[in-house]
Amino acid sequence: MAPIVLSIGTTHPWNVAGVGRDLVVGSAKKCRVFTAVAAVSAQNAAGVIALGPVAPELFEAQLSVLPWESAGAVRVGALPTCGSVRAVARALAAHRWLPAVVDPVFAASDGGELADRDARDALEAELATLSSVILTPNLREAAALLHVETIERSVLCDSAVRLRARGSGAVLLTGGHLEGDPADALATSGGVEIFSEPRIAGAMHGTGCTLAMALACELASGTPLPEAVRCARAFVRAEIARH
Repeated sequence: MAPIVLSIGTTHPWNVAGVGRDLVVGSAKKCRVFTAVAAVSAQNAAGVIALGPVAPELFEAQLSVLPWESAGAVRVGALPTCGSVRAVARALAAHRWLPAVVDPVFAASDGGELADRDARDALEAELATLSSVILTPNLREAAALLHVETIERSVLCDSAVRLRARGSGAVLLTGGHLEGDPADALATSGGVEIFSEPRIAGAMHGTGCTLAMALACELASGTPLPEAVRCARAFVRAEIARH
């Protein structure tokens, strides 16, 4: 039986990000994906044109019918409201044995907000602090969570450690937007590991979503976290090169 990943987040009409992208990545990684949609978005190359949160009772009903007991991992993307963040936090807290890759998506890469202020605060206080969570912020998202202006290469590891100290099981701070070669810092209870290779040619939207979902698929397949990170990064690099 194929490993099962639960994908929770927001739609993207082009399926280059969000739950639609998770379905594509899950298929490529030979995982079965079940989804719960927190919001419907209208996005294109200009950014977010419109965003409509799903009614709270409908979103919670979706969460309630996911096959939690059969799943191997969870992937959480953009959650637009405080209520949706708290609903997911409650669900994850009730299933703490499941590794949950949480990508704190606050805005689309092309512009436009995907989470309001209250949702950001709730994610910081209630979701990013769960011990089952592997948090995967990019530099901008990590800076917002740490309440600093920017994160430079020199403080990449320290920033990942500071985020993990708030309670999550691990933090993978992605540095794809660093000057020079990209580098990611994985902070766990065992310390910090840096992953870095030369930058490759190519550009692709949805790299953060792709990495988070590829990581969730690896974890659902039983791959240990450091090796799962290596496999997920290799998958993203192959996708960038293909584009």
